[in-house]
Amino acid sequence: MNILVVGPHPDDQELGMGGSIARFAERGHDVLLLDMTNGEPTPHGDPETRAREAARAAEILGVRRRLLGLPNREVVHTIEARHLVAGAIREHRAEIVFTPFLPDAHPDHVATTRIVEDARFDAKLTKTDLPGEPIYPRWLIYYYCTHLRTIPQPSFLLDITGYQQKKRRAILSYETQFVLPEKNRGIVDWLDAAAVFMGSRIRTAAAEPFFVKEPIGLRSLDDLT
Repeated sequence: MNILVVGPHPDDQELGMGGSIARFAERGHDVLLLDMTNGEPTPHGDPETRAREAARAAEILGVRRRLLGLPNREVVHTIEARHLVAGAIREHRAEIVFTPFLPDAHPDHVATTRIVEDARFDAKLTKTDLPGEPIYPRWLIYYYCTHLRTIPQPSFLLDITGYQQKKRRAILSYETQFVLPEKNRGIVDWLDAAAVFMGSRIRTAAAEPFFVKEPIGLRSLDDLT
């Protein structure tokens, strides 16, 4: 299955669903991380260093990565941005698309999700200048990577038992974001604790939360954890 995980900045996907990404990849799915921006400038980073960190994180998770190239801190919901993402959906033949959950305090996150929601629709249109053949991803799923101090109320939890260390290593690949800045060093520990708590809700060692607007179907109750 082809899976597209969209992040406003390199590291958002790893923070929100790094364990799930590693699990998808190990199970043979074709996972592409699409970064809307390069995430720079930041206090300790620069575009070249951030690109190396992002590449290393993708390597750890076993997936590919692509930079869309919109300006960091200035992501805007426009027709042009929608068509760029729709083109990426088509080129990857994405059957499932992940995007950040709203609401969020970061304008780039808000704009990204609005763009992705509309791009999913645009990707199915005919008689356009978009690259590739029309496709309508069956599922649009929201992952939690918010700048608000909220507690997720997810639609479902995905078991990531055994993938926590890969997620941790991928996040710590971003040394300019989570190692050098002293105030950010505790974030990985917070995420570990959150994963353990979410896992306890479904009686697994760790889990990540997700939200959907459309119902997810089960073929049988055997699919339940």
